[in-house]
Amino acid sequence: MIQQELACDLSLKWGRMRQAMREEGADGCLLSVDVNLYYVTGRVYSGYFYLPVEGEPWFFVKRPGGYAGERVVYIRKPEQMAEILADSGVQRPGKLLLEAGELTYNDYIRLHAVFDPPHTGDATALMRTVRRIKTPWEIAQFRISARRHAETYACIPACYRPGMTDLEFQYEIERLMRKNGSIGIFRAFGANMDIFMGSVLAGSNAEVASPFDFALGGEGVSPSFPLGASGVSLETGTAVMVDMAGNFTAYITDMTRVFSIGKLTGEAYRAHQVSLAIQREVQQVARPGVACADVYHLAAGIAGKEGLSSCFMGTRQQAGFVGHGIGIQINELPVFFPRSKEVLEPGMVFALEPKFVIPGVGAVGIENSFLVTETGIEKLTYAEEEIIDIT
Repeated sequence: MIQQELACDLSLKWGRMRQAMREEGADGCLLSVDVNLYYVTGRVYSGYFYLPVEGEPWFFVKRPGGYAGERVVYIRKPEQMAEILADSGVQRPGKLLLEAGELTYNDYIRLHAVFDPPHTGDATALMRTVRRIKTPWEIAQFRISARRHAETYACIPACYRPGMTDLEFQYEIERLMRKNGSIGIFRAFGANMDIFMGSVLAGSNAEVASPFDFALGGEGVSPSFPLGASGVSLETGTAVMVDMAGNFTAYITDMTRVFSIGKLTGEAYRAHQVSLAIQREVQQVARPGVACADVYHLAAGIAGKEGLSSCFMGTRQQAGFVGHGIGIQINELPVFFPRSKEVLEPGMVFALEPKFVIPGVGAVGIENSFLVTETGIEKLTYAEEEIIDIT
């Protein structure tokens, strides 16, 4: 079942999981959510992955057919797992971790009944913590996505035609991304995080608040999905912020660039330069051991000194963060917000996105993906960072 080239990577991940399980006093961890299954097996399937704190993992598959390998077992219903493990001499866990943060109530109760453990814990929290630190194989996947992401962004000006709306512009960018190898799906953790491939915000639409927990909002095209492009015309003097996901592998890079329809106001260009200055300052100070909250305060402090606090990370509704971890999901740990208790560690990959919304013009600013190294941070996403006039 496991591809040979992933074997070492998966073994490393299982080892990290076991260490985290020992720290929680857990004897077993059961996973069934797609992103976690991919993380621990290198594929998505319908079924379950069971890792005892001591011993080898088990792969319980419902579909598709055709998988083979050690401890790969086909089942029709989850109740079979406990019987199979018991028949194989695997001890019932005294403390079992279940994906409490992601399973439905019914699924959680059913899986709990299958194993009937004396104690349970939250596998969702454990997996999000373990996934913060990327393995060498994962970092290589990020580099592939980053390269293709940048190559695609370099072609965005050619997508523009006079008279376009923001939606028409986004359609062309989406086509370009899929043509260049984008998987298309935009995976995110949590409720109110639905989005299709990314966001294009033009002009005053960047000021519209959204219930969705992204850095900026947008009205969207329907009350059923109030986020992003809304059909506004790309008129002269409009800033167009393109924030499309770089999911050219399972590991998503995050990158934002700003384009203009003709010339913008001086305030828009000034705010954009402040965003670039924030990025430079963070690059100077960020390294292992630096608190994520300090990174946020550094960014917010620069915005305040420049008199731009009122439009930093929005206007009518301001995001309470300036960056976030990325991975299989777009919003992994750590998060850079004022009350964060996390510090940077080697192997983390995160997106830094200091942005400003200029009333009547649109959103400006920058977003790039960074890898935390032993001595600092390395930028992964390279593309022109100044505002590009596409007319």
